[in-house]
Amino acid sequence: MISPHPDRILRLNTVLDRTGLSRSTLYRKIADGTFPRQIRISRRCAGWREHEVEQWARNPISYQVEDYR
Repeated sequence: MISPHPDRILRLNTVLDRTGLSRSTLYRKIADGTFPRQIRISRRCAGWREHEVEQWARNPISYQVEDYR
């Protein structure tokens, strides 16, 4: 099903505000596979898909990145 609203890309400060995580905790969780990975927007810019951050926020304890190795 296609969402009626396009998925926004959130920048670091917005993700930190929405999750309440510190920067170091956020990157540690990404490395552990317990927080969504950021996507490359441009050469020096990255962000997170809003729906993935919202999915994490609904269940942060048991969240796992699907293709985590």
